[in-house]
Amino acid sequence: MQISAGSVGQIERYVRAGASAVIVGESRFGMRQPGDIAADDLKAAVAAAHGLGAKIYVNANKLFRNSEIDLLPDYLRTVQEAGADALVFGDPAILLNARQHAQGLPLFWNAEMTGTNSSSASFWGRRGASRAVIARELNEEEIADLKSKAGMEVQVQVHGMTNIYHSHRNLLQSYLEHLGREATLIRKGADNGLFLVEAERPDEKFPVYEDDYGTHVMSPDDICLLEALPELIQAGVDSFYVEALLKSDEYNETVLRSYRKALDQWKSGPDEYSFDERWLDDIRKVQSSDRELGFGFLYKEQVY
Repeated sequence: MQISAGSVGQIERYVRAGASAVIVGESRFGMRQPGDIAADDLKAAVAAAHGLGAKIYVNANKLFRNSEIDLLPDYLRTVQEAGADALVFGDPAILLNARQHAQGLPLFWNAEMTGTNSSSASFWGRRGASRAVIARELNEEEIADLKSKAGMEVQVQVHGMTNIYHSHRNLLQSYLEHLGREATLIRKGADNGLFLVEAERPDEKFPVYEDDYGTHVMSPDDICLLEALPELIQAGVDSFYVEALLKSDEYNETVLRSYRKALDQWKSGPDEYSFDERWLDDIRKVQSSDRELGFGFLYKEQVY
């Protein structure tokens, strides 16, 4: 079970709460990081995770422009020298540079919503990727089918919000035009961020934030597949991801503890496994009243 972190302190908290791997990085190379861990701090991050028995994956999943390519060789060497356990990529530029400058560094393919079929996963597997991050839009049957045919590890997001729109430009208005229907932006106080609200669905608030690399619109609800973990395990899923973005440390720790209890009980004996409603109740206690928990696409074709 893995989660993203933006500081050494978060790494330690999340591992103690139940994470077996933590994704770190910086916005120059990876999209939607909860905080930057710069290249100079990677060794300390790796040491913190390894000291607690967890792995560190470095996120480099953004799409790169020509002007940024020259930054990759030094960064990839730094990642490998720091002792990271894998590098997460989406752009082939990472793969090509890793072959030359960080040979032997395990690679995880994460192309966001385009990771929808076993042929694409196998394509990257034959080129060096050992794990594929499956798109959030796949249902349970599609996940099992992809895993059975891909010939590599697969990862599924099991909790948290998902990204539904990204632009390299800081253009919130472009998303309103993209919708093609009436919508508006609201700000819920200085500490609560910016939200997109559609006229047809005024009760659903889509979190929006902008950084140096564009605009990101997130889902109005949170995925929660805690009850479905046995089905995903039986489908062959190798890694479960908890999205930490725009959540407090306390919230993320609560989620990790609940999922860890479920996974540990399954591991101790699948035949004796019994879901404990208290695991879900603990999450409900810290869940925002503005955001529902749901199964996402797991049991249906579309959720939004």
